[in-house]
Amino acid sequence: MRQIRVLNLGEVDSVRSQSIYHAVGRALTTDSADTIIMVTGKDPYVSIGFHQDLHSEVDTDFCASAGLTVVRREVGGGAVYLDRNQMFTQWVFHNSSLPGDLNDQFALYIKPLVDTYRALGIDAYLRPVNDIHVDNKKIGGTGAAQIDEARVLVGSLMFDFDKATMARVLKVPDEKMRDKIFAGLEQYMVTMADLLPDPPDRSATIALYLEKCAETLDAELIPGEPTPRELEIAAELDELFVSEEWLNAKTVLPRDGVKIHEGVSVIGGMFKSPGGLIRATAHRIDGALADVNFSGDFTILPAEGLKVIEDAAAGDLAGLAGRLAAVYADYELETPGVLPEHFVAALRGG
Repeated sequence: MRQIRVLNLGEVDSVRSQSIYHAVGRALTTDSADTIIMVTGKDPYVSIGFHQDLHSEVDTDFCASAGLTVVRREVGGGAVYLDRNQMFTQWVFHNSSLPGDLNDQFALYIKPLVDTYRALGIDAYLRPVNDIHVDNKKIGGTGAAQIDEARVLVGSLMFDFDKATMARVLKVPDEKMRDKIFAGLEQYMVTMADLLPDPPDRSATIALYLEKCAETLDAELIPGEPTPRELEIAAELDELFVSEEWLNAKTVLPRDGVKIHEGVSVIGGMFKSPGGLIRATAHRIDGALADVNFSGDFTILPAEGLKVIEDAAAGDLAGLAGRLAAVYADYELETPGVLPEHFVAALRGG
């Protein structure tokens, strides 16, 4: 029977709860076992998606005043406040161990999470592309990344969620908008604390989840420990993921259209696709696009595919849609819920 290593790491420092699955991915070799990681960050923090612009998405002044560490992960998705009330479940697998289609990978990864919730008395289900819902309310989202030779899928079991702090850490134009975000979280998000009379025992929940993983994957799960190489890489990433250079890597130009001089302007906009928000900026020089930059909370695999899209977007605006469709095909880009024309819409201001 197929064997999968399990790293049940308990509570760790906030950055390590993100760096560990990246480290396992980087250390993966042909002979490495597929790995399921269970881990919880013991300190509250904010995690931003790989393609997000920090200062557009997060109120960094508030985070600094509240003592909240900000971490940029290499998985797509949006900015999120996290604390010990979320138990992360992270799969680091060989590509050959998973279905070829990313949507099918999400479905496979989400099944044991859904089965765990249902065993606890919560009627959860997959809401495509990659969310988990209960009665049309979200109880969790998932993300994916290609890290060197490893395909990584991440999510969590949601014991509780601090919606007020989540609304506070986001960058918004005014307090009225912040109030709307909080009201939306209250109305459309649920947790185990909302749905169960008593919180389930964590150790029992981990055991239940791993049992569901074994059933879903038809595998024997073997308890293990991180290797020295994995710990070495994780320590390096602990420093990288909170460094100023890394956090500001997607900083972009102002989004408003601004005339620089005759024939040259800065254009930008955003578009909410089914797969996430896309922000866009570019120089428009005599009708052609240059210095194109996209950011947002979408998922794209491989991660360097975004640079391919940005490079292809440069040129005549009229031929933009065709160029993007071509690189999608040439590079076999995977962007669940996001189509080439959605990037065009973002550049056109929605």
